[in-house]
Amino acid sequence: MGVRRFIGVTAGTLAILAVGLYGPATLLGPLPEARATHLEPAAPAGSPPVLPETGASAVTERPEDSPISVAGDTAPVPMAAATKVITALVVLDARPLSADEEGAVVPITSNDFLTYRDYRAAGARTVTVYTDDAWSERGMLQALLLGSSNNHADTLARWAFGSLEEYLVAARSWLDGNGLDGITVADATGLSAESVGTAEDLAAVAALALADPAVASVLASEVTGLPSRRGIENTTTYLPELGVTGISRSYTDAAGICLLFRLSVDVGEETYELYGAILRQPDWDALETAVTALAEQASTAVVEAPLVAEGTPLVRYDTEWGPTVTASVGASVTSPRWVSSAPTIETTLDPLVTGGSGRIVGSAEITAGGRTTTAPVKLDERLEDPGVLWRITHPVPVIRAFVEDLQSR
Repeated sequence: MGVRRFIGVTAGTLAILAVGLYGPATLLGPLPEARATHLEPAAPAGSPPVLPETGASAVTERPEDSPISVAGDTAPVPMAAATKVITALVVLDARPLSADEEGAVVPITSNDFLTYRDYRAAGARTVTVYTDDAWSERGMLQALLLGSSNNHADTLARWAFGSLEEYLVAARSWLDGNGLDGITVADATGLSAESVGTAEDLAAVAALALADPAVASVLASEVTGLPSRRGIENTTTYLPELGVTGISRSYTDAAGICLLFRLSVDVGEETYELYGAILRQPDWDALETAVTALAEQASTAVVEAPLVAEGTPLVRYDTEWGPTVTASVGASVTSPRWVSSAPTIETTLDPLVTGGSGRIVGSAEITAGGRTTTAPVKLDERLEDPGVLWRITHPVPVIRAFVEDLQSR
C-alpha cells in the first residue's frame, strides 16, 4: 500500500471514528451541571436591641452566634465578678455536676481559712468558712455564684486544679476551646483589673452558663446544705418581674457596675431567650434604666414569625445553555424571634442539570431566635434540556461533561 493511500485510509478511519463518537457524545452524553449561586435574604425591618452607649454591652441568642446588638466599647474591659462565672464553668468542665447533684466534698484547709480572713479584712465579698469545714461542690458553687464569694473562688480553683497558677492555665484552655479569645483571666475572682473581656464574649459566657445544668440549677434554687446552716446573700437576682435572670451582678473600681443576664420573653406558648453583658455602668440607676429599656423593647420586638418565609429565594442556577432559574425555601417554620436580625442559612444542594418546577434540590439549615430548623429547597420553575441543536453546536461543554462523568465513575 502506498504512503498516500495509507494516510488517506488512516485519516478517513479517524474521521469516521470522530463522527461516530461525536454524535453519541453530544446527543446522548450528560449536560454540564447548572452553576449555583447562594442568595442572601433581605434582613427584616425592625430595630435591633437598644443598649447603652456608656460602657460596653452586647446581647446574643446563642453562645456560638454573633451578637445581635453591640454598643459602647468593643475592646476588652475589666469584668469584675463576671470572672467568677468563668471560674465556675472551668471547674465544672473538670468536675461536672448534674442539676440535682451535691457533688464531691471540698475540704476547707487552713490556707482556705487564711484566704477568707484576708479578703474579709480587705472589704471584699466573702462567705464564712472555717478550717476543716466540709463543703459540697454544689455548696461551693452557691457561695461563688449567689454570694459572689471571693474566698470560694480561690478555694474552688485550688481544689479542682491544685493551684491558682494551674487554674489559670486551664481557664485559658477552656476559653480558647470556646472561641472566647476576647477574654483574659488573671485571677479567679475578678478583683484584678487584668481580668478583662469584651462584652461580646461575655454575652456568650452568659449563654454558656445557663446551658450548664449545675449553674442553671444553682441560680434557680434556694440555698441549702451549707455547713452550720450558713446563709448567703443572693447578689444575682435582678428585676425578675421583667423576665431577667441575673447570672452575675457586681462592682469594682476598675470595672464599674457589671451584669451578666438572660432576658426571657413569653410569646404564646413559647419563650424567647436573649443573653447579655452590660459592663462599666456608672451607677445602679444607669444599669436599671438600660435593662428596663431592653425588656420593654423586647416585649414588642419579639414576635412569632417565620425564620424564613416560604418562597424566599435562596439559590440562583445559571446554565451553559442560557436559562437562569431560582430555588426557594419550600416550607416556612415560625418561631419567636427578634425580627430585626437576619437568619443564618446554610444550604446543602444536590447536583442539578434539569428538573421540573417544585423539585427538591437540597435543604437549608436556618437559625434565628436561638432556634435551628431544616427546610427543603425547591425549584421555582422548570429547568429544561436545551435540545439537540444546542448539543450539536456546543460540543465543548457537552464533551467536557461527558469526560468528567466518565472520570467520576
